Amino acid sequence: MTRLLKTSGFLGLVVMMGVGMYQNVLLMGGNAPPSWLVGGHAHLGVLSIIAIVLGFAVPALGVVGRMRTAVSGLFVVGQWALPLTVWTASGLRIGPLHATAFLWGACLIMSMLLMTYVAATQSGDLGGGGPSTAAPADD
Repeated sequence: MTRLLKTSGFLGLVVMMGVGMYQNVLLMGGNAPPSWLVGGHAHLGVLSIIAIVLGFAVPALGVVGRMRTAVSGLFVVGQWALPLTVWTASGLRIGPLHATAFLWGACLIMSMLLMTYVAATQSGDLGGGGPSTAAPADD
């Protein structure tokens, strides 16, 4: 499931960058991008970065089984459904669809609450405190 999180995160960044390019085209044509397009773009970008980080945090904290499936599934659903809801509800003027943003937000919140629980109840050290084989950066 961490492959799902990482892939979804990177794909989300690709889509977000494509939307950003489209916004630039609008600006070059003398038109400001609509606020709903900018808002969805920002949400997808931030949520995609969090998905990538979560893809590394899940195995680092030893999340397994149904908890791992729940964390990953809930987050990926929220990552995509929230900005898509903003874009479709506003862009296509389907106002009642905005109410579903609460459902997608709840998916994201539940995923983070599950990770909070795992982090808070984790017993012992899962590593990271000893010597590393990685070379320090040379910049």
